Amino acid sequence: MNQILQQLGLLGIVPVVTIEDAGNAEPLAQVLIDGGLPCAEVTFRTSAAQESMKRMAKAFPSMLLGAGTVLTVEQVKRAVDSGGQFVVSPGLDRTVVEYCVRNGITVTPGVITPTEIQVALELGLDVVKFFPAEASGGLAYLKAVSAPYRQVWFIPTGGIDESNVVQYLKSSRVLACGGSWMVRADLISARRFDEIRKHVEQAVAGMLGFQMIHLGINNANAAEAEQLAALLSRLLHLPVKGGDSSLFVGTQFEFLKQQYLGGHGHIAIGTNFIERAVAHLARLGINVKDETKVQHDGKLVTVYLDTEVGGFAIHLRQME
Repeated sequence: MNQILQQLGLLGIVPVVTIEDAGNAEPLAQVLIDGGLPCAEVTFRTSAAQESMKRMAKAFPSMLLGAGTVLTVEQVKRAVDSGGQFVVSPGLDRTVVEYCVRNGITVTPGVITPTEIQVALELGLDVVKFFPAEASGGLAYLKAVSAPYRQVWFIPTGGIDESNVVQYLKSSRVLACGGSWMVRADLISARRFDEIRKHVEQAVAGMLGFQMIHLGINNANAAEAEQLAALLSRLLHLPVKGGDSSLFVGTQFEFLKQQYLGGHGHIAIGTNFIERAVAHLARLGINVKDETKVQHDGKLVTVYLDTEVGGFAIHLRQME
């Protein structure tokens, strides 16, 4: 999988935008970036698409830009000339895909059947668009049709919104999801960019699903941890569960038997997708302590951020 597709995977959601007036391109790109999704698939359904991509690419060169609804090789050329870094088509057209592969252009054609998936494999692709997702049977159908193709990743698009995007993204063969619910064409045309930004922020927040898991409290030694854990247990009528390095009071409070990260302790924050959360926070200038990474089966499951809040370290954890 190439770098562009990996970036799409870390973003998780690909905003599919339809722009009727190229004058809306730069402000739309700005709110996408500010909202946490520095990416756009600009559909080539309008006469303003090419100019819009040019303006976005010039104003925001670090933004990940793609062209959607690409039907011909001529459109591929126009998209790339306009700054497009990837091409998306609703169906699998051999001529378009072969041209893209031959010229090193990232392309994700739409597929819906096993036959189309196999053709994509023959053409050298490992990521395809699953379209139209909901109208074709949704996640249940995708899981069934993708089962024989463990080497293929899918980007479901069509009927994806805040009600189902997390379920799609949790599927083991889904790389990212495309959607327009946070960037509706009517909002773009009406230049309601503040509203679009709120929708983008809500989409990112819903995807990552941050929530507090427990509070970790540092102690000088095991005796102090046991004393304080017993006190809180009596106050809250919660059970104490012992461990080698800490004790838990209920599931909400962890008393460490030593001084660890954070001046006072740590706040454990769960997330639906820890790799995407790490990438999102990095774009905000918050990185992780690499030495604290814990992996299971090659996947990141916990890590500490390189910042503290009120004397508490932040401990990210992958939720089930």
